[in-house]
Amino acid sequence: MKKDYIFTPGPTPVPPQVGLAQVSMIHHRSPDFSVLLERVLDGLKYVYQTRNDVLLFTSSGTGAMEGAIASCFSPGDKVIAFAGGKFGERLVEISQAFGLKVVAIEFEWGACADPADLKKALAANPDTRGVLLTQSETSTGVVNDVEAFGSIVAKTNALFMVDAISGLGAVDLKTDDWGIDLCVSGSQKALMIPPGLAFCAVSEKAWKAAETAKCPSYYFSFKAARKSQSKTPPETPYTPAITLVQALDVAIGMIREEGLEAMFARHERLARATQAAVEALGLRFLAKDRSRAFVTTSVWAPEGVPAGDITKFMRNEFGMFIAGGQGKLKGKIFRLAHVGYFNEFDIVTQVAALELTLKRLGQPVELGSGVGAALKVLAE
Repeated sequence: MKKDYIFTPGPTPVPPQVGLAQVSMIHHRSPDFSVLLERVLDGLKYVYQTRNDVLLFTSSGTGAMEGAIASCFSPGDKVIAFAGGKFGERLVEISQAFGLKVVAIEFEWGACADPADLKKALAANPDTRGVLLTQSETSTGVVNDVEAFGSIVAKTNALFMVDAISGLGAVDLKTDDWGIDLCVSGSQKALMIPPGLAFCAVSEKAWKAAETAKCPSYYFSFKAARKSQSKTPPETPYTPAITLVQALDVAIGMIREEGLEAMFARHERLARATQAAVEALGLRFLAKDRSRAFVTTSVWAPEGVPAGDITKFMRNEFGMFIAGGQGKLKGKIFRLAHVGYFNEFDIVTQVAALELTLKRLGQPVELGSGVGAALKVLAE
């Protein structure tokens, strides 16, 4: 009997009670849904650590990324975008699609974005209207120093936009304290529900920019979303993914019960256990700085073994879905997940399957070495 496991960095495992919350259906213009939506929006503020509006959209996180750019900028506006991975590149591509002038800061995949590069870029481009950064670059496993970037952007008139799709809830993100004006996230990562909802926390500075923004926008219009959500009781401008909002309500309740600090500590502990296992197996990390890399662990495939062989073997033989590389890293790396609904024994299971896979693919693996290393960290 083969049992399936979702051990990817998105979508992530869904807790049973979250899945069950989607069984029933209510109408999105009913009083019951308004009460639910109001509770969820308040809960999102807790997760975001913000007092600002958090807008909710029915889409993947990319929809809110597009909405943020379309709603707060105009064609011809100059933005500085950091592209050190697939999703940093997406920020560049969306900005270009809406006619923005993009100063793309490209850096090695696996390296962190350097705040010094931002200072240089701002000095060379004093007319910058926005700075765009990915918090957790899911394609590489790198987590950038959002706080350091925010302190630099705060000294300018530019908006600071952060893609926190995989980072929100997994690693600390103080939206207000770190000066984030547009903070985008999605449902299928640390928030532990299926794909289909996107969010953006919007500062007053960003709302002022939205007043004069001239990019075309309709479905992802921040003004339309704010107008509906500001009603008493709150609404959505269009039909939302009702059952996903119900699921999010339960998931936020779980997050509140665990507490943000405990949630961050859990993700760090599971990440460090995974990293210890990778080291014990003699494998190499992609991320050069793992001091904050607690969302996903990206690993170079052993020499002579295509990463696709590892991911396929784990899926076909053990029912374990892990992620491969994206873009220029396709076929070169595999990614071990520990974001969202994960505990200690999920890590042990994942590492054990990796050991068996490497052994079956002819690698000189001492069975139990990775599991033992992970257990030592988890026992501390």
